[in-house]
Amino acid sequence: MPFSRKDLLAIVLVVVIAALYRVIPYETRPAWLGAPQIAIALFAGSIFRSKKWAFALPLFSMLISDLLMQVLFAAGATSYPGFYSGQLLNYLLIVGITVVGFFINSRSVSQVLGGVVAGPTVYFILSNFAVWAGNGGYQRAKTVAGLMQCYADGLPFYYTSLLGTAIFAIVLFGAYQLVSVKQLGGSKA
Repeated sequence: MPFSRKDLLAIVLVVVIAALYRVIPYETRPAWLGAPQIAIALFAGSIFRSKKWAFALPLFSMLISDLLMQVLFAAGATSYPGFYSGQLLNYLLIVGITVVGFFINSRSVSQVLGGVVAGPTVYFILSNFAVWAGNGGYQRAKTVAGLMQCYADGLPFYYTSLLGTAIFAIVLFGAYQLVSVKQLGGSKA
């Protein structure tokens, strides 16, 4: 299936944002910036008719981003590796967030805003539950109080995720709509 110019624009936007984001070392990145992956998943789910491409684009962007981060880690440019235990969960959650994007009309500001809130919220709830339930390095009592403490501990990450998703969604959906308005139509890719 050949790509339209709009498809190619979407792909280039996503790959460039994901790669550039990882070039900025974690330690020097503004804390409020968050990460682009949730916005990328929402965007891909919203604009691609092909579910295959909707799922592939955010996963591919994460893989490129993680590979770049691993290279930076190996070179001593950052203290955080690109690959780590529990990473599969992040990929699965991004697949789920892509499904949320299926319900977003990319031309509806209210639907995009709803996705910007829903995506990080779903990610926060599920990922923190998994951290609490897992047997990794983070330990909280396996009680309701322990789970609530895990959620409380994750709130700073949730806020940056909301803000980062909003910023990256504005860039992705905004640039895509600007190009779509200049071309004929504005239908799904």
